[in-house]
Amino acid sequence: MMMEFKTIIYEKKENVAWITLNRPEVLNAQNNQMREELVQALEDARDDENIRIIVITGAGDRAFSAGADISEFPKLAPSDFIKRVGRLRHYDLIRSIPKPVIAAVNGYALGGGCELAMACDIIIASENATFGQPEIRVGVIPGGGGTQLLPRLVGEKIAKEMIFTGKTITAQEAYRLGMINKVVPKEKLIEEVNVLIGELLKRSPIILALAKIAINRAMETNLNEGLKSETDLFEL
Repeated sequence: MMMEFKTIIYEKKENVAWITLNRPEVLNAQNNQMREELVQALEDARDDENIRIIVITGAGDRAFSAGADISEFPKLAPSDFIKRVGRLRHYDLIRSIPKPVIAAVNGYALGGGCELAMACDIIIASENATFGQPEIRVGVIPGGGGTQLLPRLVGEKIAKEMIFTGKTITAQEAYRLGMINKVVPKEKLIEEVNVLIGELLKRSPIILALAKIAINRAMETNLNEGLKSETDLFEL
């Protein structure tokens, strides 16, 4: 059955689920409806045995996602900001899905958009991509994993500078820092994603799932626990 969405485009092409954030008029800003629809699409892709890879991208060439839709902020009481963090399930869901999730980043990936990309397993970005956690400029801290994922990717000092100042970085700088996997001309973005998809489809989906679980645990545990987890998964 085809799923109907208003803020995303969800397509299944052979063994790949494509999720396109589709609010280009507001730089694909994430409102509550988009977050809910992302969860629905991700859960469907997770549960579909024919789907082996998930790709997340943004409509248009200006933005992957510029973050949260700040037009919703005035409607929220202070206590609702805390509750909102509990609704950001799509970030955790991406990391827990035992399938590779690729971010194809075109344009701005800021705030929640940067967090969404960082939650993915592999990030391929166009030359015009920009990354950052500018939440401090509107008086909040990153709430979708930015304070945890960014230092793991670029190191503590760079992460603190980016979050404390709200500065943004280019795709080339993000690549130099180890935040993303590849930078390509914007007209080649989807082509490069398809090349990667072809490589991943040659691999065992079970082994890819085990590898993702093991690597995620390495980011969440100390070395001894991570090594034990790797051994346990290797012996399955």
